[in-house]
Amino acid sequence: MTIRLYWEDPYLTQFNCTVVEVCLIDQQPVAVLDQTAFYPTSGGQPFDTGHLGTARVLNVEEDASGKIMHFLDAQLATGPASGRVDWVRRFDHMQQHTGQHILSQAFVQVAQAPTLSFHMGRETSTIDLNLSHPSEELMEQVEALAASVVFEDRPVRVHNVRPEDLEALGVRKRSEREGTIRVIDVEGFDRSPCGGTHVRGSGEIGMIAILGYERYKGGTRVEFVCGGRALKTLRKDHDALKRLGKLYSASMYELPDLAEKFFQDRSDLVKQNARLQGEMLEFEARDLWREGVRLGGFVLVRATFSGRGLETVKLLAQKIVAQGEAVAILGLLEKTAQAVVARSTGIPGDCGAIVKDVTVKRGGKGGGRPDLAQAGGIPADNLEAWLTDVERHFGK
Repeated sequence: MTIRLYWEDPYLTQFNCTVVEVCLIDQQPVAVLDQTAFYPTSGGQPFDTGHLGTARVLNVEEDASGKIMHFLDAQLATGPASGRVDWVRRFDHMQQHTGQHILSQAFVQVAQAPTLSFHMGRETSTIDLNLSHPSEELMEQVEALAASVVFEDRPVRVHNVRPEDLEALGVRKRSEREGTIRVIDVEGFDRSPCGGTHVRGSGEIGMIAILGYERYKGGTRVEFVCGGRALKTLRKDHDALKRLGKLYSASMYELPDLAEKFFQDRSDLVKQNARLQGEMLEFEARDLWREGVRLGGFVLVRATFSGRGLETVKLLAQKIVAQGEAVAILGLLEKTAQAVVARSTGIPGDCGAIVKDVTVKRGGKGGGRPDLAQAGGIPADNLEAWLTDVERHFGK
């Protein structure tokens, strides 16, 4: 079993070791050491990276026997070696993980909502909570409590205890591990079994910021950042707001009201545009009906368009047949063609059945109601023949 130096000192970044085993796993060189400062992916915390001798450490995993495997970009020989952990990545993970402990305890104290799982991503982290009714007010209370623990710079200590002593220690969650259990103690606030790397004092976290939350599998998923990630997020958000402020010639604090007004104005314009389009389609439908071919007791209107949406063409067809007894056979020509067929209620014929029949012969796919049907995927060079076949059905 590999000795875990990161448990003894999470701030250790350079160490000497012996490569005791080398192999290839899926064609990638792997080294096993007698002792290591590289943390393997575990408990929601990703692996460390760095160098082992001249090789780059790309991934670190622990197998079922407790052997820690270092996946490298080059093969090493067995024997003495030295390792160097990427400190920027390690400290980032320490900030996120200790911050998660504080945030999870804050949710317990404020909302009696235990953490069910934790995931540390590349840019943000998430915790899944047994919380059915999240709210902005609750998030603010939790965030404020977590911030106070950070500002107080409470010591973070490690206790190694027997399983039977966990309950007396007052841990936030139980552990299923056997043997000595490692407990992370944020003084006077949280105690939790954990094998991850953590800061020495809560002040080193700097900041814990909740970015958002969503309902997830009957509970709540909370997205957050700590430390350097929180600062990076603050800068990015602040820069985005400043840019928006310049576009609106306003301060960033005026943006919510301006955005609300913008969307209200946009909604009004959309409604006005829809009304005007409806009026224009009404005039167009009237003209097309007047220019249509009289066949016995109804008017047949046939036309082909391009650059118009199918929904617009469908609405036009409905307005045409509303002018009087009529059949509207309208094509829409783009890369592939579409068509709409509509009839007034007093005219015999099943538009849906006719469309299905013609698509079998001319291509495409479609169907619909007896009074309104549509087809799509018609080969563009078949559109006029397709419309002619439909016209013949009504001209019988």
